[in-house]
Amino acid sequence: MFHLIWLLIVGAVIGALAGAITSRDLPLGWLGNIIAGLIGAWLGETLFGDWGPQIADSALLPAIAGAIIFVLIISWALTKIKHQK
Repeated sequence: MFHLIWLLIVGAVIGALAGAITSRDLPLGWLGNIIAGLIGAWLGETLFGDWGPQIADSALLPAIAGAIIFVLIISWALTKIKHQK
């Protein structure tokens, strides 16, 4: 149970960092940050491996890179959807 809470906290921090680095706001606030952090951690570790320091079974550097990629993709997609209306 504690591992799940720790994983959600780390996901939120990674998502918030990705949003701050890209200067983009995610929908749903902190929930969006948690989702971006968790999906970004999976994406980053899939693309870049699991090197670097690890917290809650997530390699921080690939997780942050993956979250940045995920935030940029979501931001681009939302902009495209907004402009089509």
